[in-house]
Amino acid sequence: MKHRWVALVSSVVAGVALFAAPAPAASAAPALARCTFTPTPGNPAARPVLRPLPFALTRGTIDVTFRFNYGPVTIRLNSGGAAPCAVANMASLVLQRFYDHSRCWRLSDSTRLGVLQCGDIYEVEKGGPGYEFPDEVTGGETYPRGTVAMGNQGPGTNGSEFFIVHSFANIPAQYSVLGTVVRGLPVIDRIVADGIVPTDPNGPLDGAPKHPVEIERASLGW
Repeated sequence: MKHRWVALVSSVVAGVALFAAPAPAASAAPALARCTFTPTPGNPAARPVLRPLPFALTRGTIDVTFRFNYGPVTIRLNSGGAAPCAVANMASLVLQRFYDHSRCWRLSDSTRLGVLQCGDIYEVEKGGPGYEFPDEVTGGETYPRGTVAMGNQGPGTNGSEFFIVHSFANIPAQYSVLGTVVRGLPVIDRIVADGIVPTDPNGPLDGAPKHPVEIERASLGW
């Protein structure tokens, strides 16, 4: 079983490396960041998934396309940014089909927060991958339109949850930035235009999307 686990995880890492933008020819081997993915027995995996290996590339970019029931949205993940472990984690979850046929449970369109939140399997902030990892922030993060960042339930509780900023997010620099939307922001705009079903205590402009929003499939590349 141990050898099978190593082989499967190695294949995930190899797949991520295949889709990563190559480093310049004159560069040495890509630098690696150490990552810590800690099991959460109290919150077991919502779907069978292997933890990523404890390192991540710190160069290049990886494109991920989420095919929503509203249309495709492509995100460029930045391995060379402040959150290489978060990037490697999302790529790993995409390769393992964790996000396929999952819902985006929260939509906010307030003057403070304009985001679509996805990545939880069961409901808002419930249904992660069975592990967590630390925040990767510098303290200088901002969250303009098109930003994609990790969601969490407190410091060091990153897992599978993420959010896409459709307008702006006036929030503290406490959320690891994965990358930016490079195609499909009009898809997110259509989701926002369809409205929100408000849920307490978030207020009238924060709640569930009025029409269910589903990630039908996620894949590396376009």
